[in-house]
Amino acid sequence: LVIIFCFQKRKSISHSYHFSINTIVQKNMFAWNRDVVLVTLVATMVGKSDVSGFSISTRTSLFNNVHKNQIDFEEKNSNKLHQLNMVATTAPPTDLSSFDTVADEISPENPLRILVAGAGVGGLALANSLSKHPSMEVTVLERTDKFKRFGGPIQLASNALQVMKDMDEKVYDQIMEKFTFTGDKENGIKDGIRNEWYAKFDLKSPAEDRNMPYTGVIERPDLQQIFLDAIPKGVVQNGDGVESYIVNKNGHGVKAVLSSGKTVEGDVLIGADGIWSAVRATMRDEPLKGDGSGVSYSGYTVFAGELNYDSFDNGVVGYKVYIGPGQYFVITDIGNGRYQWYAFLAKPAGSAELEEKPDGNVPYLTNVFEGWSKDIHHILKATKENEVEQRDLYDRPPSVRKPWTKGPTALLGDSVHAMMPNLGQGGCQAIEDAFVLEQELLSAKNRNEIASKLENYRGRRLIRSAAVQGLSRFASDIIIRGFDTPTKIVKDEITGNLRFENFNYAGLVTRMMQPILPIFFTIQFNFLYDGYKNESALDLKSGLGLLVVGSFLLLLGAGTIGEAGLGIGLGLEGLIGTEGLLDFEAISTAVQDFL
Repeated sequence: LVIIFCFQKRKSISHSYHFSINTIVQKNMFAWNRDVVLVTLVATMVGKSDVSGFSISTRTSLFNNVHKNQIDFEEKNSNKLHQLNMVATTAPPTDLSSFDTVADEISPENPLRILVAGAGVGGLALANSLSKHPSMEVTVLERTDKFKRFGGPIQLASNALQVMKDMDEKVYDQIMEKFTFTGDKENGIKDGIRNEWYAKFDLKSPAEDRNMPYTGVIERPDLQQIFLDAIPKGVVQNGDGVESYIVNKNGHGVKAVLSSGKTVEGDVLIGADGIWSAVRATMRDEPLKGDGSGVSYSGYTVFAGELNYDSFDNGVVGYKVYIGPGQYFVITDIGNGRYQWYAFLAKPAGSAELEEKPDGNVPYLTNVFEGWSKDIHHILKATKENEVEQRDLYDRPPSVRKPWTKGPTALLGDSVHAMMPNLGQGGCQAIEDAFVLEQELLSAKNRNEIASKLENYRGRRLIRSAAVQGLSRFASDIIIRGFDTPTKIVKDEITGNLRFENFNYAGLVTRMMQPILPIFFTIQFNFLYDGYKNESALDLKSGLGLLVVGSFLLLLGAGTIGEAGLGIGLGLEGLIGTEGLLDFEAISTAVQDFL
């Protein structure tokens, strides 16, 4: 009891992982014997709040040992435990390798059992669509105990909205009832110092040309609730997240191992559990976080504010990106008299804790953006401290060499292609994943086809998602590291002589990019809107234009953003080897997938 008391006081003990003292108590896992205490001691003394840093084999071994000793303990002391009303309500199985025998054919009488780890937008979109088919039995395993109204608005671009409409028109109609369009308004980039429009991008025409809905935003909790109301009761199970999984080596089936120690068996496991995906860590036998996980810090931190705001251009402008040296600021209309703003800064990881802000975030940002547009300072002045949050931005570099799928398991959304928020395509690409996965799984007639159907999904999504990832990172890099206040020729009010403002390399490059960017934006939106069905591995028509114009912009910006900007802008780092040379094996794989 002393040990339990002491460890509960330790801040490093997690409340959600199966080797913490809290979990042993809360989940009534009463095998309080030497092995349980030793496992907890080891996890804690090496500085781990969970066991994500251990290898998969170590985790499985420790896990099985704890389960075995729990059962032994309960058998030996069953009478005493019953007297104390302390019998575990759900004892985890002792043999994680035993699987149910199921027929190969998929039918309403023998449905395909689909497990979805995570109830984000991609996981819910997939679950909603599949649960409508009698030959599909869906279970969503969500870590959080219950859904709360948290999280700001999410942008749904025309490509994602069209996918949702195709997947479930009733859900789409409900989304429209709470939706705020931005794509039918003015949108673009402004000179953050002079407050002049630098480049506008047309979101309206590409959507109208394809008879697609305009881009816009919806509150994330509203979107989540729409899906939850549409999904049959019992499909989404809260309070027990997926920690790892085990595949049946002698037949069909996969078991998801949950935080509580329980297991859930299915035929397919989809990892929609976010950037810190436990399914991905198990699939690739890599750590959940840190070195070797594949997740990297982008180099940028973002401050975000959401507030009621009476903007002078409400109803006219959707969103504005204010550019300048070393940072940028975004203001966007999110509907119902509310606005959201973002301040993107190049900072080291952990700057929220390391950098002192004695007067708060708002005064700090007011100082950081001193001399910038009055629009920025007006909205900052209207923002309260409790309306501001800061978070570091992480993403994953696209790669053709790491698996998306393995046997009956596959990854979806941020778990495989987490991206920067600049294009507002993170959730959109997860929805496209769900769309393709639904098609592939519904086309399967028997369980022996599942692995190949999941590979088809990966082949259809790999190059497109990598390109969007690259574009998102490119937008961050070129705006922060490449853009500056554009060089401008002005007339001196006193002498009448002409002079240059901000006449330097970065200023000149920024000015040179000005006439090219609208062309690039048009090609970019054509690429996003044309390829939403993911019918082929590569959309050559729009992809080629994207590559040519994007490469030119990268060459222009190379002197300001450095070598890091070359290649990554269009998702090409997936085809670059670790030594910076072309990876011909990766290129061959991509070409074979396309063919």
